[in-house]
Amino acid sequence: MSRRKLTAKQHEFLTFIEDYIEEENVWPTYREIIDHFNYRSPNSVTQNLQALHKKGYLTRDDDGYHLAREDDAEVGIPVKGIISAGQLQEAVEANLGTITLDNLFPNLDRIFAIRVSGQSMQGANINDGDYVLLIDDDIPEGGIGAILYNGETSLKRVYHDQNGLRLEPCNEEYESIRITPDVFEEVNVLGRYVGHMNAHGIHKRVAA
Repeated sequence: MSRRKLTAKQHEFLTFIEDYIEEENVWPTYREIIDHFNYRSPNSVTQNLQALHKKGYLTRDDDGYHLAREDDAEVGIPVKGIISAGQLQEAVEANLGTITLDNLFPNLDRIFAIRVSGQSMQGANINDGDYVLLIDDDIPEGGIGAILYNGETSLKRVYHDQNGLRLEPCNEEYESIRITPDVFEEVNVLGRYVGHMNAHGIHKRVAA
C-alpha cells in the first residue's frame, strides 16, 4: 500500500497514537482520543482512523486497526519538493509522498506483464527483451495489443477491415499477419498495451 502525504491534523493524530502505544503498549480508547483532541463525537475518531488507513499508515483486520510497518508501504519514488517551471523561485523542500506504480497506472490490479521476443514493434520503441504492460481490456482500432491466435501469440497494432483482422508490425522488416473471418472464433485478445519497462525505465503509452 502506498503512503500519501498527511494533513497537519492527521499527522498529529498519528503521532498521538504512536506515542501512546509506545508508552502504554496498547491502543488508546475512543474516549481517550476524544478527550485528548476535544472531539465532539466518536465520528471524528473514526474519520481519522479511516483516513490513516486509506493513506497507508494503518492496516486493518478482524481485530481492528494496527500501525503499518515500514515494509508494509509500497516502494516508490520519493517526491522531495516543488520546483518552478517558470521564473526562478525559492526552492521548496518537503516530503510530498511517493510516486508508485499505482500512481502511474490506474487499475493496476488489471495490469500484467509479458516479456517481448523479437523486434517487430521497434518502431513503437518496444524492443526485444522489454516487458510490455497489458491491461485486460479491448484493443481500439489501430491500438497496440496482444493477440492469441491458433495457439500462438503476437504483439501488434490491430486493425479491422472487410477482409478480417490485420495485425500490423511497427517495423518494415516484418510483414502483417492477416486473419480471415472464418477463423475469428480462434482469436482471443490477451490485453491492451498501456506501457513497457526496460533498463531505461517505465514508458507509458502516449495517448493518440
